[in-house]
Amino acid sequence: MNIAKVLDAKGLACPMPIVKTKKAMNELVSGQVLEIHTTDKGSKNDLTAWAKSSGHELLKHEEENAVFKFWIKKG
Repeated sequence: MNIAKVLDAKGLACPMPIVKTKKAMNELVSGQVLEIHTTDKGSKNDLTAWAKSSGHELLKHEEENAVFKFWIKKG
């Protein structure tokens, strides 16, 4: 997977991971992938719903050492 940008949103509470993700996504072109790292447990539902409603594709997500990682492809 070719990652265009990595966003560190660790330590931020809702809604900041979504706000930062939206801003970072605006800097990418269609087809590029954004990798997001967050510690907010609500991010799984928030980012999944946001990606779907914004026309982007959540490629995968995983949890590693209390850090949630997401890969979203810009639509």
